[in-house]
Amino acid sequence: MQNEIVQVHDKHFEPFISEARIQKEVTRIAEEMNRDLADKDPIFLGILNGAFMFASDLYKQLTFPCQITFLKLASYSGTKSTGTVMQLIGINRDLKDRVVVVLEDIVDTGVTLETIIRQLSGYQPKEIRVATFLHKPEATVKEVKLDYVGMEIPNDFILGYGLDYNGYGRNFKEIYQLVD
Repeated sequence: MQNEIVQVHDKHFEPFISEARIQKEVTRIAEEMNRDLADKDPIFLGILNGAFMFASDLYKQLTFPCQITFLKLASYSGTKSTGTVMQLIGINRDLKDRVVVVLEDIVDTGVTLETIIRQLSGYQPKEIRVATFLHKPEATVKEVKLDYVGMEIPNDFILGYGLDYNGYGRNFKEIYQLVD
């Protein structure tokens, strides 16, 4: 992991979570899913853009028959949640009577996830589960059930491993936190 401060646009970020720690947590979640979901023929629904790295790393470690698709939503502007969720790319698979596993990069307020679950319920899935790599309990305003959580973190702005600041920083292998 880099030990130096990185700059993205006008902000500076310091190292927070190493690539090795990220991969350890992804492996732990995959092992739990391999145990819990092996006989359920689930469909994974990765939430773009942020969850693409988590979804990819996780999916490669699943050892049972399953499918994956993606849904793109937007709710951030800069470093703050707008509180509004817009669906940009819809669901293109039949979810009726399927176990759906939502893959999120981060759950903070819960507003986006609550909206996703409400929309998915209309497709009549058998069950909806949620896996998030990161969770910010201090930021939560909407309580949603999280079935798989990689790590709980403080309510600080972070980027890397799929998370961005105005579109940049998603490609970092590790996660950085805002210092100014």
